[in-house]
Amino acid sequence: MSKVDWKPGNMIYPLPALMVTVGDSPDNFNIITIAWTGTICSDPPMCYISVRKGRHSYSILKNTGEFVINLTTKDLAYATDWCGVRSGRKFDKFMRMKLTPGKSSVVKAPIIEESPINIECKVTQVIELGTHDMFMAEVVNVKADEKYINPKTGAFSLIASKPICYSHGHYFELGKVIGKFGYTVEKKKRKRPTSKKL
Repeated sequence: MSKVDWKPGNMIYPLPALMVTVGDSPDNFNIITIAWTGTICSDPPMCYISVRKGRHSYSILKNTGEFVINLTTKDLAYATDWCGVRSGRKFDKFMRMKLTPGKSSVVKAPIIEESPINIECKVTQVIELGTHDMFMAEVVNVKADEKYINPKTGAFSLIASKPICYSHGHYFELGKVIGKFGYTVEKKKRKRPTSKKL
């Protein structure tokens, strides 16, 4: 087995392909597509997004200190890409992509109603890096689409919404389940021996 060296770069894939919404009033609502994102703490729940300073949403984020992470699906793949390659300075992305800006419960930034999960965030710190600045934030509320919630168990099935991810310039659907967290140490249930009939 042989390997070659490449110059240092971000090769941590796949990543979520997210539509992040910003703005504190309808006249400055915008959508930015983000892949540089992730979880940074569970208690309190915290996440981050990294944004280039030249992006239209950057100044809105700096001024409002709030954003919403909207998870994306197969049905939202076109809008996810389009909102990533078009600027909010020139386009009303909600209108052009026929997306519905909904009301958040805690922050002023809108949610995307068509998204299965909306994660409302308040910025706690901005770290200036190189090409991007990192916006660290606390999750202050989560909205979930009721159609993916099992009415009997209350469990949410994200996989039923057909989520997508981003890997090295391409979007992908998620594949089949190959395991679950902790399955390597999970104790297997022993089958009781059946009694033989005489």
